[in-house]
Amino acid sequence: MAPPIVSIIIPVFENLLGLKKSIDSIQQQDFKDYEVWILDGGSSLDTQNYLSNLEKPFYYQSRVDEGIYDAMNKGIQLAKGDWLYFLGSGDVFNTSTVLMSIFSIKKNIKNEIIAGKVRYEGIKNPFILNVTQKVKNVYWSPLMWVRNGLHHQGTFYKKTLFKNTAYNLSYKILADYHLNLNLYKNKAICKIVDITVANCNSDGISKSGNWELYQEEIDFKTALTNPLLKPFFYLIAKIKYNLRKRTLNG
Repeated sequence: MAPPIVSIIIPVFENLLGLKKSIDSIQQQDFKDYEVWILDGGSSLDTQNYLSNLEKPFYYQSRVDEGIYDAMNKGIQLAKGDWLYFLGSGDVFNTSTVLMSIFSIKKNIKNEIIAGKVRYEGIKNPFILNVTQKVKNVYWSPLMWVRNGLHHQGTFYKKTLFKNTAYNLSYKILADYHLNLNLYKNKAICKIVDITVANCNSDGISKSGNWELYQEEIDFKTALTNPLLKPFFYLIAKIKYNLRKRTLNG
């Protein structure tokens, strides 16, 4: 049997209602050439019972992990699809035609990354300059050194990209940004599509405005370039941090 075109990877821990919402969204997709790997971090019995009753192409692994990116790395190892897509528990596809739209365009297959928009839902404003904006636009350009131009719930990766890389667990909050920036630096080919892929929660830690996440950003940008650029990356981070605090307090 041929491998599925796309493997959908869902990390989850103690969020059964959100997980059910995500799985329902997947099941409503017109496109069916997928498998789903649910990486549970050792949730309660209710979640275990639910997972054990899922049928193919839904699979799961339940064991204690080191956080969301460790779970995603485990999913990468288990996945059999040509493409990988990471969906947060509680996040959903924007429409029932998303996967069909992405994979019906044959020219996309030549690309290593396919990236679309995401729509944010939640209490926290996800943007630091526009308090009314809800949709994250996408770019793959030198602006990646300023701000992550992709969102992992809006991005499909060729599995071959992960042959020699994975999410770096040194970065607890922004390992996805580190991965994307590293792929950009190494000239991965990215196709931007005018599709809103998923509706996502904006209340996660990466939107909290804590200095810890900006420190991670400084560290990996410096590691990927030159130590002499650290003051420049610190300045960018400080500006973003102050704008975020003003947004959250405003």
